[in-house]
Amino acid sequence: MKIMVAIKRVVDYAVKIRVKPDKSGVDTKNVKMSMNPFCEIALEEALRVKELGLASEVVAVSVGPSQFTETLRTGLAMGADRAIHVEAPENIYPLTIAKILKALVDVEKPGLIFLGKQAIDNDQNQTGQMVAGLLKWPQGTFASKVVLDKEKQVATVDREVDGGIETLCLNLPAVITTDLRLNQPRYATLPNIMKAKSKPIKKFTLQDLNIEIKSDLEVVEVTEPPKRKSGVIVSSVDELIDKLKNEARVI
Repeated sequence: MKIMVAIKRVVDYAVKIRVKPDKSGVDTKNVKMSMNPFCEIALEEALRVKELGLASEVVAVSVGPSQFTETLRTGLAMGADRAIHVEAPENIYPLTIAKILKALVDVEKPGLIFLGKQAIDNDQNQTGQMVAGLLKWPQGTFASKVVLDKEKQVATVDREVDGGIETLCLNLPAVITTDLRLNQPRYATLPNIMKAKSKPIKKFTLQDLNIEIKSDLEVVEVTEPPKRKSGVIVSSVDELIDKLKNEARVI
């Protein structure tokens, strides 16, 4: 069985975000970029499945400009067998990404797709669900545990919901999106980083996949959240109640 893993290049989670002066988006010039943390978890889970002998190949996929190959090299260094880069503009909305992934599924014929549940740059949490819908495959989202049965061709997925843990049994092929507590991604070792340089990255264009970019969404404005006011120390309970009632107006 082949596993396809979708990964995204985002601003590193430790970087303080800066909004562009024209408020059209986030400034990414001279900013450290890295693999989306949820995508790291998805790739790690795919690699663990392969190490258990339940998959024959792990293919990493990314959609974006040429810089996205750097993120794919990171995925190859972690252990992916090969990678696919679809050349496209950077800001593409989830439905188009889902259509691209569906087109790649038609080419690669994977038995399982792993995605991070969301990207930390836009937090949209839509791509995995849309891919499953387009493919008409079963889906398990927000996975905190994944167990595959190769003989029965099913995946058992524990997913976190408001009321606790929900367990799903999915017939393969299927789409699984990964949550934060599924695993702890491995670090790429220096020998594997060197090996990754010789692993293949296949290139596709949107025209190759017969995909047209169009969106019903438009970003009107991006603004920073309001700065938090400094705290104050009150001298009595009466003063605290007065401030909560008359200044904060929460009681």
